[in-house]
Parts: sequence; C-alpha cells; structure tokens
Amino acid sequence: MGGTDETRERGAGPVRAYLGSFTSAGGRGVLAADVDPATGGLTVTGGTDAVADPSYLTLADGVLYAVSETDPGAVAALDPEGPAPRPLGAPVPVGGSGPTHLSVAAGHLLTAHYTSGSVSVLPLAADGTPGPVTAVLHHEGSGPVADRQAGPHAHQILPDPSGRWVLSVDLGTDSVRVCALDPATGALRPHGETTLRPGYGPRHLAFHPDGGHLYVVGELEPAVTVCRWDAERGEPTPLAEIPLADTDGAGPAYPSAVVVAPDGRFLWVAVRGTDTLAVLVLSPTGDEAIRSATVSCGGSWPRDLALDPSGRRLYAANERSGDVTWFDVDPETGTPVRAGSAEVPAVTCVVFG
Repeated sequence: MGGTDETRERGAGPVRAYLGSFTSAGGRGVLAADVDPATGGLTVTGGTDAVADPSYLTLADGVLYAVSETDPGAVAALDPEGPAPRPLGAPVPVGGSGPTHLSVAAGHLLTAHYTSGSVSVLPLAADGTPGPVTAVLHHEGSGPVADRQAGPHAHQILPDPSGRWVLSVDLGTDSVRVCALDPATGALRPHGETTLRPGYGPRHLAFHPDGGHLYVVGELEPAVTVCRWDAERGEPTPLAEIPLADTDGAGPAYPSAVVVAPDGRFLWVAVRGTDTLAVLVLSPTGDEAIRSATVSCGGSWPRDLALDPSGRRLYAANERSGDVTWFDVDPETGTPVRAGSAEVPAVTCVVFG
C-alpha cells in the first residue's frame, strides 16, 4: 500500500492517507489527506459520507475499499484520486452484520463480520468493484468471557504472505482459522483452527516480513502471542505470550491493532483504556519478543495503528479524542516520539497510498 515508484519504496514517505470515521458518531465517513513527507503532517482535503460507519479501509490496485459496520453490513469501492474519495457505485451487501475488517486476495474481497461471527468473499470486477457474495463461512464456538464471547466474533481476515491461505481471527472463540480460497469460484474451504488461551479474545494479527512468523494481539487479555507460521502446512504454532500492560491499577487495557516493522526488528501495539502504544523488540529469528517501552498514544482510545510506507512514522487513530496522532520512530530503539496530530472526529482507521 506504499509507493509505486522506487523513490517512495526507498523511504521518501507517502503523499496520501485515507481515513475512516464513524458517521453515526459525528465522523465524515471516508476521508483523504495529503501527507507532508518532511514532517508527516496530515492535511485533510475532503471526504464522503456515502459509506456509513466505515470502520476499516484497504487500498489495492488503485482502488480504496471500505466496510460499513452496520446491520446488515456492506462494502464499498471508492476512487482514491482527487481531493475526496469518490464511490464507485452503491455499497454491496456482505452477507453478514457488523463487518470490521477487509482485505484483497486472488481477485476477491474478503470481509470479517464481528456481530454475525462470519467471513465472506466477494469477486472483484476488472474495474475493481465488488460483485455479489460468492461464499459466507459462519464460525462456531464460544469463550469463557460471558459478555463478550457468547458466540463467534470474526474480527479480521487476511491472506498469508505466500498467498496460499486466508486467516481469520475470532475474538469470540479464542482462535485463528485457516482457509483455502479458490480463485476460480470464490469458495472458502476450511483447513484448520488454532485455539489460543481461553478468554484471550484475539482481535488482530500481523505477519513478520520473513513470512515465517505471525503475532496475534488479544483484546480481552492485553498480550501478544508469538507464533511460528508454516506456510506449507497452513498452520500457526504458538510459541510465547508477552503481556502488553502492567497490572498496576491503571485500569482495563484493550489492545486493538498490531504492526511489525518492515525490517522485522520491532513490533507495536495500540492499547485502548490505557491509551498507550507498546513497543516490542523482536529477536533476529522472530521467535521471541520483549516489551521495551510504553508511550502515550497522544489521545484517547487508539482503535487503529498504521506505519507509513517509509517505515519511519507511526499513526494512531484515536477514536474517542477524535484525532490522528503521528510519531517519529527512533531507528535504534523503535520508540515512537510524538510529532503532531490532526483533528478527525470518530476516526477508525488509517491507510496509505
């Protein structure tokens, strides 16, 4: 999702950012912003409220996609060019409710639905617009946290780096599911399920750049689980669990997003409640992680965390304080240093293009 030319790939920084915001909470929907490559500063240039409650965005092949976290849920394609994103047709139903994440794989759009505990597949036309759902896979199971895990809650879906598998993270069943996607038919074939500690409430995962490790962040238990990833077998193996918050009376902690540095040296996690960013140093093999620092997120309730394509700055989407705060990353320690913020009411997500 970074630059398309050699200069930007080498770290000149992105020139555009795209932001989601909850329209039901006073947000403007899907917004575009210019990014100052020297300072990282954001200047919002326009937006559209044609997508209700866009809780997550992704950019692929020149098209911006947004899920509408509504009941029933929907997904929309937008043209990212110009001052404001422009919808490419009406939102398309996803066959589930409360979608919270989406990604693109093998010519298909994948969506994860928190409320209905399911994931869907939609084919993409040549112009990038999604067609009717080709598959809906309903998760099954529950967990020990009665008010949050009475049933499945799919929170994220994404392809693995090899392109052979699709992984979905389910907060309600304490598990990560692996499926195979048929690019010809858009069918999802269940392959396996890895269960984490009861009550962990996995929310999101991120892959190591070596493609052989992944890191699963728990929302109900503030921790990161380090896993080895076997792309041949399509199987994650949990290795260790690293706490993200101290039990010192600071109050509840609800991790949200996890980001891995492009060189594999650091990992960052946004933690709501404590309103912090946790910094972890990864071992050269990717098998181990040590929490090295914790800093303020610069606002309240960091729902999303994104690294710019240069790898030099982190952006926290602070939903309740209504701002995006950016940080310069210390190249030696990985510690984020606050550099500025921009007002974005009810912000949910940040992606770059």
